[in-house]
Amino acid sequence: MPYYDYRCQNCRRKVRLFFTYKEYDTAEPTCAHCGSQDLKRLISRVALAKSEETRLDAMADDSLLSGLDEEDPRSLGRFMRKMSREMGEDLGEEFNEVVDRLETGESPESIEESMPELAQGGESFNDDF
Repeated sequence: MPYYDYRCQNCRRKVRLFFTYKEYDTAEPTCAHCGSQDLKRLISRVALAKSEETRLDAMADDSLLSGLDEEDPRSLGRFMRKMSREMGEDLGEEFNEVVDRLETGESPESIEESMPELAQGGESFNDDF
């Protein structure tokens, strides 16, 4: 699928846009969050096909937890990104935004406060960690 990832230079959020190959040459990408056209194209990750068994085996490896400091948002963000790669699926723009913000050092509480939809059902997303 011709999805293209950008980083908005204005609000610093990641934006994923869809253009057909024909549209790409003339498209004027715009940030869906702030409306800025000051976007920088990101190199998208490459997905490798893995069997479910291979993914489960990789996630059972205790070394995935090495270096995880539950009190450090950056460490938590790196761990979440690593687990999403092991799953081999795109977990969506909202997940990527949370991980990006954690990796910059923002606290889970601050992120949750600015994104109340994460706490549906009264649970904190930080409760699992």
